[in-house]
Amino acid sequence: MEAAVPEGRSEALHRAADAPAYTVAEASRLAGLSENRTRRWLKGYEFSYPVGQSGVSVRRRQAPVIRRGRTAGTPYASFLDLIDLLFVKEFLNHGISLQKLRKALDEAGRLLGKRHFAHESFFTSGKNIYLEVKDEGDAIMELLTGGQWVIAPIILELAHKIEFDKTTRLARRWYPRGSDLPIVVDPSISFGRPVLLTRGVATANVYDLFLAEGENLQVTSAWLGLAVSDARAAITFEQQLAA
Repeated sequence: MEAAVPEGRSEALHRAADAPAYTVAEASRLAGLSENRTRRWLKGYEFSYPVGQSGVSVRRRQAPVIRRGRTAGTPYASFLDLIDLLFVKEFLNHGISLQKLRKALDEAGRLLGKRHFAHESFFTSGKNIYLEVKDEGDAIMELLTGGQWVIAPIILELAHKIEFDKTTRLARRWYPRGSDLPIVVDPSISFGRPVLLTRGVATANVYDLFLAEGENLQVTSAWLGLAVSDARAAITFEQQLAA
């Protein structure tokens, strides 16, 4: 069983996880989203629509989907923002509307004091959330049935890839291809860039060297002192991101 992270260190990890780290392009690439969608979810957007027959248009602003912390008002996303992007993407892919997710997050902030979907309770404590909001949380209740998430497979799949801090219970590490592979995104390592957990080498650096060496896997592994399997995992990961 993993030991609890000391409280002081947890605070430092939280600051790192909530710090500006990714451009819209970088966050989009990691989350598998278009830049336009990522920008709209992070920053909100303006739209206009005609009123009646007058031809006059009314302009409105749609608030961001992601409730950002230290990155609010900046062109960057944090690690926690990135995990929230993944969460929203998966729910949309399974037919849950943005409107419903917005309401659920608003309620979570109001009733539970939780701004992020990147909080462990959303992944593992559906029943507890159900009990906490039973009398007031209509939007969250719509996502829950009998104390369990309606779409539990999504939660289980994401939870398998995310490691949570024991004190803050916020996401602190993400395994993009699952925890069985050695690739991790950790805001306290290499400024949150994907790295090989075994050596802390950025996967992008492995891939760049691989290309520079004429796509010779053995030479690339030797140069970086990596096991061939780790180098191959990093290269495959970068190729999939670029696809």
